[in-house]
Amino acid sequence: MTQVSVALSLSGSGGKDGGMHDLVVRNAHLVDGTGTPARPADIAMSDGVITDVAPHVDGRARRTVDAGGMVVTPGFVDIHTHFDGQATWDPILAPSSQHGVTSIVMGNCGVGFAPARPNPTDHAWLIGLLEGVEDIPGTALAEGLTWDWETFPDYIASLQRREWTIDVGTQVAHAPLRAYVMGERGADPHEEPTVDELGAMVRHVREGLRAGALGFTTSRTYIHRTSSGQPLGTRFASTDELVALASALTDEGTGVIQLISDAYLSHDEDLATREMTLMEEMARACGRPMSMTVQQPIDAPERWKRMVSWTIDAASRGIDLKTQIAPRPIGVLHGLDASITPFILCPTWALVMQLPRERRVAELSKPEVRDRVLREHPEQLLRATGVLHNLCAEFGSLFPMSDPVDYEPSPDSSIAGIATRENRTPAEVAYEMLLHNGGRQLLYMPLFNYVSGNLDAVREMLLSPRSVIGLSDAGAHCGAICDGSFTTTAVAHWSQKRSRGERLPLEFMVHHVTQRTAQHVGWFDRGVVAPGMVADLNVLDIDRLGAAPPRLVNDLPAGGRRLVQDAHGYVATVKCGAVTFEHGEHTGVLPGRFVAGTRGTPSTIPV
Repeated sequence: MTQVSVALSLSGSGGKDGGMHDLVVRNAHLVDGTGTPARPADIAMSDGVITDVAPHVDGRARRTVDAGGMVVTPGFVDIHTHFDGQATWDPILAPSSQHGVTSIVMGNCGVGFAPARPNPTDHAWLIGLLEGVEDIPGTALAEGLTWDWETFPDYIASLQRREWTIDVGTQVAHAPLRAYVMGERGADPHEEPTVDELGAMVRHVREGLRAGALGFTTSRTYIHRTSSGQPLGTRFASTDELVALASALTDEGTGVIQLISDAYLSHDEDLATREMTLMEEMARACGRPMSMTVQQPIDAPERWKRMVSWTIDAASRGIDLKTQIAPRPIGVLHGLDASITPFILCPTWALVMQLPRERRVAELSKPEVRDRVLREHPEQLLRATGVLHNLCAEFGSLFPMSDPVDYEPSPDSSIAGIATRENRTPAEVAYEMLLHNGGRQLLYMPLFNYVSGNLDAVREMLLSPRSVIGLSDAGAHCGAICDGSFTTTAVAHWSQKRSRGERLPLEFMVHHVTQRTAQHVGWFDRGVVAPGMVADLNVLDIDRLGAAPPRLVNDLPAGGRRLVQDAHGYVATVKCGAVTFEHGEHTGVLPGRFVAGTRGTPSTIPV
């Protein structure tokens, strides 16, 4: 596509029925979300709904977007975010809204802020839950959360009073529910609910679904811990408990199950078998769709293949299981202002990090400070083990971030590769890199989905008919991970820019982040550009589409920091027929609302 600017203006001639469209997008190269071939089209919208899609749409419009030379897609749907707290104070919900996302789902991984007993102790525990599991600053949550709710329906009522740039849906999370009903025992993974307690939890799930929750979520992984280091009370929940909770979805005839388990993560094949058996029993018993996290970890690099085959086999037996996957590596960011650097264990580095931001670069630039840190680094590595050692020592897996970011970097572009070419130590190169751009340079370390140094495994996951893209965790991991740009990578990298392996069709990847995600959670009214659907669109300069390097800002309540990430190539984003972003800038309108439960009916358009 050629690069042209979008024209936003009043339209000209009137239509044959004399009516007036709210918005018409003309001259689009339309990728409609269904996976069918792109085609030229005009799209007309009124009252938040698409009213016509045709080679030429007649009629006048209050506003016209000339999309000549542009790709037009449905608005993207991100089903795995953690904006549960931020949505109560922030109407923009960036970076998701900057990356073409027009609908999000919260309440994932069994964590959230409702139900919550109205007392400081319970509020503090829930803040510690999200601070630990999702790396959201507790001070920001303590200041920002309004706590104008107790039950889950109360929480939904609170969300219904708010407006955003995007639509928001949520799910009933297991961990806060357990604590609400069982008290302190609910936070203990070795405690089981009594018969009465389990019945109360089932009633709460049912009430949440009736109020508009999209489903139920839980966590069964060792990596999820509270800010005090305690495992979640949900980790060892019994099959009986989980099947009972899932029965609420059967009773209400609606909802999905989302969970994370160690099945994809552990090297223990027997554990994986037990977890997969439990998940299948939950989905079979309740008859509702389930998705579970699947990635490629270093310790179990082939497990994803087993889980992909398992979901396909289950579908053939009438059990709706899907792998929830990422379109790129999931990794951590190293930087002076981030949560991690290779030198985090070095005493001299730690002292410098206590200085005000503006003095750190100057101090670290001093030759004597540099020499001390580089001398301490190999000594400190001797006492580091496990993941911490890898984070500080694996320079062959540490990459400088470019603009736009390359999420499939080659080995020779790593810190170790640069060091080899320049005949220097990797630690020297990393130290120098971290001081670039006034100390704002970030380094990227893939932890999942990059075992072979490429994304070939991810491509196979994407091709599975039982896969759904999720796991962006947008709104979480504020100091180390910034994956709210998954949608941009899914479309730009896989269909346009991949150079180290086979690409995937543009239409397929757009389908992956629109219709497929929307229909999985029961939103049948969006994800496709067709008459009667919600008027959510992206106008893309496909040649420029990409993600800028993340950057740290201190814009959370109480001055809390978080990573944000700008985008390239989004000419315009339309939410419910209103232009919300132009060339990456918010226009000021807030057409997004809370979306309660299943919307529409299953489409005749194939998924």
